[in-house]
Amino acid sequence: MNTFTSKKYAPKGREAQKAETRARILEVARTHFERDGFEASSFRSIAEEAAVATGTVALHFTDKKGLLHAALYDDLELAITRCLAAGARGSLADRMTAIMQPAYAYYGRRPRLSRTLLESSLFADSPWRERFADQAVRVHGRLVRVMEAARSGGEIASDTDVTVFAAAVFSFYYMALIGWAQGQVAAPLVLFRRMVKQHVGGVLPAKRRRRAVKAKP
Repeated sequence: MNTFTSKKYAPKGREAQKAETRARILEVARTHFERDGFEASSFRSIAEEAAVATGTVALHFTDKKGLLHAALYDDLELAITRCLAAGARGSLADRMTAIMQPAYAYYGRRPRLSRTLLESSLFADSPWRERFADQAVRVHGRLVRVMEAARSGGEIASDTDVTVFAAAVFSFYYMALIGWAQGQVAAPLVLFRRMVKQHVGGVLPAKRRRRAVKAKP
């Protein structure tokens, strides 16, 4: 076999090269956005470090906001994959907390960009608005499924509206995250769990609720 024409040594296809270039640009952009801030970063500086022409960056990403959205979306996808796989053990509050922990960890790794990232994910224009919304829907769906299992197992009252409950849990997630981004909350995951735990107390089956009230000091 001619090693120069084998699959291992064959030149990369055009699509593979484009994907590799895109990934390299995104990695450099993440570094620049975190180090210099979104406003101070530029296509030119990102292109120089990524060893591509400025036009190449513009070819992949229409503007700097689009570049930020792409970097944010790809990173959040990894976090959401972990969110969707979590929530199998512990109390209901523990399971809810485990589901949202990877998302909090993602923002915690990028404290300087947290406010820009939040704004980007919540108020993006199309098509990013729909893409970020789909991510939220998937996590909400995971919360709903965990709540359904808890309802079926008698862990919470049979008349609990699990869709509404999961929406409330999601609102707790954003409340704690925004408080952290504003410098008002030091440990958003801890606050989130406390809010969820208190909320769960309101949907316990009647007997368990009475026992929980009696157990309070």
